[in-house]
Amino acid sequence: MRGALVALAVAAVSAPVATPVATAQTTTAPAAEVDGGVLCTPTDPALAELSGLAVAGGRLFAVPDAGADEAVFELGDDCAVLRRIPPAVDPYDVEDLAAGPDGRLWLGDIGDNRAARETVALISVDPDTGAGSLHRLTYPDGPRDAETLLLPRDGVPLIVSKPLFGSAGIYRPAGGRSVDELPEPGPVPLERIGTLTLGPTDTPGGPVGGASSTLVTGGAVGPDGTVAAVRTYTDVHLFHAPDGDVAAALAAGPSLRVPVPGEPQGEAVTFTAAGDLLTASESAGGALPAVRVWRDVVTLFRPAPAPEPAQTPRGAMPAAIAAGIVVVAAAAGGLWRRSSRRRRG
Repeated sequence: MRGALVALAVAAVSAPVATPVATAQTTTAPAAEVDGGVLCTPTDPALAELSGLAVAGGRLFAVPDAGADEAVFELGDDCAVLRRIPPAVDPYDVEDLAAGPDGRLWLGDIGDNRAARETVALISVDPDTGAGSLHRLTYPDGPRDAETLLLPRDGVPLIVSKPLFGSAGIYRPAGGRSVDELPEPGPVPLERIGTLTLGPTDTPGGPVGGASSTLVTGGAVGPDGTVAAVRTYTDVHLFHAPDGDVAAALAAGPSLRVPVPGEPQGEAVTFTAAGDLLTASESAGGALPAVRVWRDVVTLFRPAPAPEPAQTPRGAMPAAIAAGIVVVAAAAGGLWRRSSRRRRG
């Protein structure tokens, strides 16, 4: 987070307000029961302000959000830096990272604590060559700070703002343009398509007390596009998009949440190809926090398998047929006894 936290308050008060198309009500979704643990712990000081994670082609990438080093870092299984990929375009304040359907990485150069930028940007990065492109964007309702970029499988990017007070705005390129349709360098106008209000929760952590559970700090889309995540400093909220319409899922509100307690300034979130959730935090002046893994999160939204029909053992008679034979036999026996009595009389 570039600049003092007090700048968030300045941005929230000074930014104009627009009427949303769709509004999600304040929602505190039930907590999901998932297994969590440490994946690995970064050691490179450049990742002290780790703000975004993305998985592309089975490889883990990370970005810090401030400082002299604005590179994309490829991390190994132990969080050691394997490669440092300088973007082709010098960004201003990267706050999130997303992987596109074609494997390109997208930097969310959308940070604006003082709500003063005329444009924000998305910057593409080829994870193998470092080649990329700049695509500038403008808000329809004035400058605002944001730290969340989601890239659904249709390629239409979604940006969620980070106001200190009130609902977060959900934005996309006007007309629903995909990243492949964005001119270089632009700008392209954004349109506000909804709002999102999360929390509060009682999950401990974060830099700003009780507000930590309501400030939106990162987002990601699951490997098959049917589950999205939007995190705060303390929780990851999960949205079900069975048809892949992540924008509609955000407007409908979260279905579940994964508490991520104890992260000093949690801003990064992504999914693995297997459907696990990864979260990470800035150090907030302390030791570098671990990247944590939350297992099988995507499976929470898969329907339970239908029970298999009971199998009848070979040679055995189904119970219903057996019961029917008993009834028929009993009735036949009764008729035979009555007939015998009539003949004797």
